[in-house]
Amino acid sequence: RTRNALGAEMSEEINQELDRLETDPDLRVLVLTGKDPAFCSGANVRRFDQNIRDREQQREQAASEPPPPSAWERMEARWMPSATQSDRSRFLPLRLYNLQKPSIAMVNGYAMGIGMGMSISCDIRIASDKAGFSEAFIRNGLIPADGSCWQLPRMIGLGNTLLLQYLADIIPAEEAYRIGLVNRVVPHDDLMGATMELAQRLAQGPTYSMSLIKWLVHKSIHSDLE
Repeated sequence: RTRNALGAEMSEEINQELDRLETDPDLRVLVLTGKDPAFCSGANVRRFDQNIRDREQQREQAASEPPPPSAWERMEARWMPSATQSDRSRFLPLRLYNLQKPSIAMVNGYAMGIGMGMSISCDIRIASDKAGFSEAFIRNGLIPADGSCWQLPRMIGLGNTLLLQYLADIIPAEEAYRIGLVNRVVPHDDLMGATMELAQRLAQGPTYSMSLIKWLVHKSIHSDLE
């Protein structure tokens, strides 16, 4: 009913599977997908309405106080957040990004908000022709807290990133492929077969070498050729 919305329970289940993946040498590739018709509809937002009302009440109470810090001043003040890796839900996209084994997002439907963030944190994305992607955070007055502000400019450029994040439009699979967000688009009925064929090829390869390749590619983002 919630279209695979990510809440605390689902996040912990995914983290437990990632624990198993990382500690079992017989598990060599991750394939991440959702139950049709969605990949992940985003974060579970049942409490958002109450949170918004609470913020509005706080603003009314603070109306007579000095002007609050600007948006950028708030970000600078929180540049080094106090949260730790024990916040396993918040850091789930980062954990996917840092996996030492190959990972594939099999995007079978809509990937919204943090659902899109999890898909772009995987190494490779294969999308159904029924898939759609949206940086949906701004629809609820939020900013992306899933790493996509770092990930997307490196994938699709600044202009495409800001357009997606300002407007929160849903872009179809073919458009996602055109701008470089996904690696391949296949008919929905062929999605499982195409993804598992690739996963088998990766699993049969030298995954230790793949891990080192991934490390080098990640480091190259912050290094020069020398």
